[in-house]
Amino acid sequence: MMFHTVQGAPLYCYTGDKAFDAAKPTVVMIHGVLGDHSVWAWQSRNLANHGFNVLAIDLPGHGRSGGEAPASVEQAAGTIAALLDAADAPKAALVGHSWGSLIALEAAARLKERVSHLALIGTAAPMRVSPALIEASQADPEEALKMINVYSRSTLASPSGAGFWVYGAGMALGRKVLRSNRQVNVFHRGFVACDSYAGGVAAIAAVQCPVLFILGKLDQMTPPKAAQSLIDAAHDAGTAVAVHTLEVGHHQMQEAPDATLMALRGFLRRA
Repeated sequence: MMFHTVQGAPLYCYTGDKAFDAAKPTVVMIHGVLGDHSVWAWQSRNLANHGFNVLAIDLPGHGRSGGEAPASVEQAAGTIAALLDAADAPKAALVGHSWGSLIALEAAARLKERVSHLALIGTAAPMRVSPALIEASQADPEEALKMINVYSRSTLASPSGAGFWVYGAGMALGRKVLRSNRQVNVFHRGFVACDSYAGGVAAIAAVQCPVLFILGKLDQMTPPKAAQSLIDAAHDAGTAVAVHTLEVGHHQMQEAPDATLMALRGFLRRA
C-alpha cells in the first residue's frame, strides 16, 4: 500500500504489496458509491502479481484517504489526473465500477493519450438513481444500505462456496465507508453525483483508447441496456470496443470474481 499526496491531501492506494516499477504498465482502479479499494481485492492482487503496477484507490474523503469527498464525476476525474502526476505514471489504464466507471470515463476523455485502456464495469449513461433511494441515503442511510445490498445483487451466497456472507460483507463495508467521513454523507453525495452526470456520451466520443464493458445480465442498478448509448457512441467514434455480459448483478467483482479478472487481464494485455 502507499499514500500519494493528491490535491493537497493523502490519497490511499492499494498496490498488491508490490513496489512501483516504471517498466510495467499501470492500472488505476476506482470504486463506486460506498466502496473503497477492497472491492477489487481479488482482481487487484492478481494483476499486481502478474506484471502490472496497481493503484486501487480510496476516493478522497472515503476510507483511508483524506481530502474533500467529490461532489461530482467531473471533480473526481480531476483527482485521477492529479494522481497520475503524483505517482509519476506517464500513462495508465483506468478501471471503474458503477460511479467509478463514470469517473474513469470522464478522466479518460480528459487525459486522452495518457490512458492506454478503459474498462467500465456496471456502467450506464445516464446513471439514474431513484429519487426514493437518493432521499433514503440521506434520511435513513442504514435502511438505504439494506435496500441496495439486496436490490443490487443476483445472489446473497458466496461464489466460492466457502460460507462467505455476501450481504453481511456489503453491509459492513458500507457502514465502514460511511463512518470514515463524519463531515459529509458520502452515500448521498455519491448518488447525487451519479444521477447528475450528463456527460457520458460526449466523454466516450473523446476517448482515445480501447474500451471494455463488463455488464451484469441480472444487474438491476445498471442493467445492460442502460450502457447501450455508451457502446453505440464508442462504435460511432471508431473506438475498439469489447463487451462481456456476465450472469450476475451489479457486484461483478464479487459475484463473478474469476470471470471479471479474466476479462480484465485479457483486455489489459492487448496493445
